[in-house]
Amino acid sequence: MQREQISVFDMFKIGIGPSSSHTLGPWRAAQQFVQLLEQQDALPLVEGVRILLYGSLAKTGKGHGTDIAVLLGLSGDDPVTFDVNEIDNKINHIKTSHKLILGGTQEVNFVTDDDLLFLFNESLPYHPNAVTFQALLMGDKAISATFYSIGGGFVVREGDQGQSKTEVDLPFPIDTANDLLHWCMKTGLKISEVVMENELAWRNEDEVRAGALNIFRVMKECMFRGCHTKGNLPGGLNVSRRAANLNKKLIGTNTYSNFDEWVTAIRQTGEGFKNILDWVSCFALAINEENASFGRVVTAPTNGAAGVIPAVLLYYITFCDGYTDDKVIRFMFTASEIGSIFKKGATISAAMGGCQAEIGVSSAMAAAALTECLGGTQRQVLMAAEIAMEHHLGLTCDPIGGLVQVPCIERNTMGAIKAITASQLALQSNPENAKVSLDAVVRTMWQTAQDMNSKYKETSDGGLAINIPLSLPEC
Repeated sequence: MQREQISVFDMFKIGIGPSSSHTLGPWRAAQQFVQLLEQQDALPLVEGVRILLYGSLAKTGKGHGTDIAVLLGLSGDDPVTFDVNEIDNKINHIKTSHKLILGGTQEVNFVTDDDLLFLFNESLPYHPNAVTFQALLMGDKAISATFYSIGGGFVVREGDQGQSKTEVDLPFPIDTANDLLHWCMKTGLKISEVVMENELAWRNEDEVRAGALNIFRVMKECMFRGCHTKGNLPGGLNVSRRAANLNKKLIGTNTYSNFDEWVTAIRQTGEGFKNILDWVSCFALAINEENASFGRVVTAPTNGAAGVIPAVLLYYITFCDGYTDDKVIRFMFTASEIGSIFKKGATISAAMGGCQAEIGVSSAMAAAALTECLGGTQRQVLMAAEIAMEHHLGLTCDPIGGLVQVPCIERNTMGAIKAITASQLALQSNPENAKVSLDAVVRTMWQTAQDMNSKYKETSDGGLAINIPLSLPEC
């Protein structure tokens, strides 16, 4: 049986909001279905397409943009490069013309109400996030395939479960935190250094560094944009964006043309506790307000939790003198390894584990990364991750209206602050005295996920989702 091998670039993916499991994953699944048709030389024969959404993809799909994602994916558009400003125009054209250009080349008839079905009362056994694509061919033939969006933008096709991408010879194979600690103790390497050695099995060092810095570039652009954009979020809840107003309140009326100027100005606002707390919240709000607006974000490790790691990273950059390429890469590498341990041992899918699998994991990732970058030992790094997750255990996913807005956006501020607190606790503690290991918390999170009622797993069937009226003006 193959080990699951997860790269930094699997944990951090560039995409479009609002959800990695409900937007990015289905988008990738649609692209894979088109590739399947091309491989079978069937694309020119397609006369129509039907899309069946099951389980959580059906129940919260409209609020999460699943319908938009699958249509753009089938159209041959890519979430990394597609102009987010053109989303509405393209979707409106498909709906009004009743035409879909499959793979960007094959025009087929497509009536949204008839050919894109939300099967609210049906679920498939492997995973709650399932989508089936059916291509109707000339001669009354058809090709169909079912895909599962398993969280964080990861997708598996039915029949391929348990298989991973082509294995490489990793110098440090890791499934658990104990495995990671073993290699660190044996080699004396920091966690980020172990990650780099493994990444070199896939690509050379220049490519690794360039890829990591490109991910950081998207995070910076998203945060800067979110801190300078006002208005209400789409979707009908009329939730007001708060990051821009908070940014203006904290920094004044001066305008800044780029990220670096802005960061310099933030530093000059002071290092008081309340000021730093406000800025970390502002950073997280900015990312997730962009995510909720179908902006370009980085899954970290999911879209719903995309604000935690960038917010803690910018805290490190701004208030802890962490603004060098090497320090940023080190932060991201450490975070990614912690995220991969949770994915292998539990889940990063809210539809499987509730919000503990998203905000909890991202907080653990950020806590670990900050701890290493502030000089913590390998054991302190793992301790910080454990502390952060321990205090997210049992967190439900109950988005109001199926939108990644309430309570999702604020939860990113909480996850970021908890990550910083967890890091500080670990740095001031002796890990030898810890009663709970990171592996124990991973197991506990997965057990909690399995026990959790499906109402609290991104279905909007319980919790806040059924207790707050949809006319709520603000969270």
